[in-house]
Order: sequence, then C-alpha cells, then structure tokens
Amino acid sequence: MRRPGGWWRGKTTPAKVETYTRWSFHFIALIEVSVAGLSVFAQVGHGPAGALCLVVAAHAAVCAVTGARALDWTCGRREQPVRLLWTLGVLTAVLAAGAIAFVQFGPVHDDDLATAVGGLFGCVVTFGIGFMALGLPRRRVAPLIGGYAAGAVAVSLVLGVHPLAALLTSVSVVLGGGFLAFTSVFSVWLLNAVFELDEARETRARLAVAEERLRFGRDLHDVIGRNLAVIALKSELAVQLTRRGRPEGVEQMIEVQRIARESQREVRDVVRGYREADLEAELGGARGVLGAAGIRCEVTGDTAGLPGPVQSALGWVVREATTNVLRHGAAQRCAVTVRTTGERVVLTVENDGAGAAPGGTPGAPGGGPAGGRGGSGLAGLRERLTAVGGTLEAGPADGDVFRVVARVPLGAGVGAGAGASVAVGTGAGNGASVAAGTGAGNGASVAAGTGAGNGASVAAGTGAGDEA
Repeated sequence: MRRPGGWWRGKTTPAKVETYTRWSFHFIALIEVSVAGLSVFAQVGHGPAGALCLVVAAHAAVCAVTGARALDWTCGRREQPVRLLWTLGVLTAVLAAGAIAFVQFGPVHDDDLATAVGGLFGCVVTFGIGFMALGLPRRRVAPLIGGYAAGAVAVSLVLGVHPLAALLTSVSVVLGGGFLAFTSVFSVWLLNAVFELDEARETRARLAVAEERLRFGRDLHDVIGRNLAVIALKSELAVQLTRRGRPEGVEQMIEVQRIARESQREVRDVVRGYREADLEAELGGARGVLGAAGIRCEVTGDTAGLPGPVQSALGWVVREATTNVLRHGAAQRCAVTVRTTGERVVLTVENDGAGAAPGGTPGAPGGGPAGGRGGSGLAGLRERLTAVGGTLEAGPADGDVFRVVARVPLGAGVGAGAGASVAVGTGAGNGASVAAGTGAGNGASVAAGTGAGNGASVAAGTGAGDEA
C-alpha cells in the first residue's frame, strides 16, 4: 500500500515543480470566478448580470484549459495551442467590451453594480492576458498587453466613456495584465530551469562514469601499448629467424616472454590501484558529488584505525551505493553511517526516493544493480566482501527508503591463511609458479620457469618474517 502523501514524495523534483505550477494556475482561474463573477452576482443575481456571470465562469474554464495546454507545450509534450489562444483572446475582448457596455447602457443604474462590473472588466482582461502569456513566446507578451490597453481605450471612447476614465482603464489593463503576464513568464522560465538542471545532473553523473572509464583505458594503453608493439615486432623477427634456422630466434622469444611478464606485472599494478579504494576519500567524494547533485548527504562515524583491506572493501561499497543513488530513483537525502560493533565494522547507506525509479520496482532503483536481483554492481560488491569475510544486505526498507548494509570483520585480510597469491606465466614452453603465505608475517615470492620445454619453480617462506 502507498503511504499517505506517497503520490507527492514519489515524484521527482521537476515533476513536483510542474505540478505546483499547474495547480497554481488552476487556482488562479478559480480566483477569477470568485472575485469577478460572484461580486457581480451578489449585486444582481438575474437578468443580464446573471448571464454575464455565466460568461465569466466560461472564461475561467477556458483560461484553465489554455494554461494546462500551454504548460504541456512548454514541457515539449504537445504543439502550441494556437486555437485555444485565439479563443481565449476573442472571449476576453468580447467580455471586456460587454462589461464596459453594461456599465454605460445597463438596465440597472447602481453605483455598487457599476463598480462590480468595472472590477469584472479588470479581472477578465488581467487573467486573460496572464494565461495567454503562458502559451506565447516572451517577445510577443508586450505587444499583447499593449494591444489590449489600446483596445480598452478605443472601446471606452466609442461607448462614450469619459477620456480620463478611458485612460485609467488602459492603465489598469497595463498594470494588472503586465503583472500576471510577468508571473506567467517567470513561472515558465523557472519550470524550464528546473528541467534543465535535472538533465544537467544526469549528464554530470554519466560524464563522471565516462571519465573514469577513459582514465582507466588511458592507463592501460600507456602501460601495455608500447610493450605490445615490441612483442609483435620481436615475435615477427623470431619467426623469420626460426625459418632460416638461426639460433637467435630463441633469444628473441625469451625477450618476448620477459616483456610479456613485465606487462603482466604493470597491468596488475594498474588494476590493483583501480580496485583499491580509501574509505575516507570515498566518503568525502560521495558527500561532494551528492551535494553537487542537490542531494543532502549526511556522513557519521569514525574510520580512523581501520585495517587497509576493511577500508578498501567498504570504500567500494560507498562508491557503488553513491553511483546507484545518482543514477536511479529520485533521492532527496542520503545517510552514510560507519560504526564498529564488537569485532565487525558495519557500513549503512540509506537513501529515499527509491519508489520513484522509472521502469523498476518499488525500493529497487531502476530495477537494476541497486535492486539486489543479480545486478552486476551488488554482485561485485558481494564478491569483494566475501573475499574478506564480510556480508552485504541490500533492499527496500520503510516506505521509499533503500538500504545497503555491509558488515566486515576487523581482522579481514590478516592471520593464518589470509594471504595467497597465484601467478601464471607462459612462454615458448609452459611455466607455472605458485606461492602461498601462511601465518603472521609469512611471505612468498615466485619466479616462473621458462624455456623451450616445461619449467616450474616454487619457493615458499615460513616462519616470522622469513622470505624466499
């Protein structure tokens, strides 16, 4: 079941601004009926005045429909409502002229009624101009106001209104219509700005991911690009020498094998640097990125003194969770908590707005990695945490809150049997090396055997601080 108010909390920020703007103009249309129509109806509830009130209600309804269609046009959902704009313009002019004529030639000559009908004229023109400004380019709003002001003066003079009164009527049209037109134009500008900012936030998140991919690709290219070119050249030279029966071909292949091993080591260094994450740096980066995206981020807890493997594993959890908050759902708040309970470190990441994910399920942002249903992001995190004896829980919490909880033992990566490395090298023959470190402070190093046939070498060091 959806919680009370969930229809509003489930909306994105641009959708909320659009809903607020749309209903504000619907409310303005109701104000026209209450201020203009009911004031006249209160004076004379029958005859021409009553008919005039019905026309005011029809004018307000046309204003509301025109405003809704104009906002759809502003958001790019439909074409400009030209026919509705013309209909509203003509109806506004006719109703304004009818109000002036009623004051001049109406069957009931009453000062209060004349004042009410005069107010009706001002309201009708003001609201008509304001709603038409929603569906017009900004450069055409000023001519619209000037045209109605000039028309008001002309109609007043034709119907015998005193010139000073006609001038005051024109001034009221300019002031009232100009104010509501400015409100309409500003509302449209604000709505467009919110949509553009939201699109810019999504673009920034995509660019951040693309920049990281480019950095990693550039590092790999710098590391192995030249070595691969040398390997290709020396391999071709070895083939030619071997075909001619020259013994130098073996030397070239040994050199190829050496360069290949060197490249393998350099690639491992690049990948190791890419995979290692500092928890404190990731928390600071998450706070900065989410804050720049308009999401309030609260970080609590102390990370000082945590072992390196623990910080690396939890840093990756923060990085993946931050990415999911940016790319999925419509979060307004994100809370990251780090606490130590006994022999474990618990990292909790919570964000709201998970129920607003497009194309996903409630509580599973985007229905993808953040949903915990086989997504590559959380699957990779579980593998990393499992390697250090940790666990990961991810899923919807209360309402539209999505929660990620990672638990890692403080002794992760240390102790008996904690360290192990395997390296495999290939060359003209087959070479393999295996090293395993057991016990506190044990170390192992291996050199792969190479040659025309098969070679293998294994070295293991045991004892405190021993190395082989």
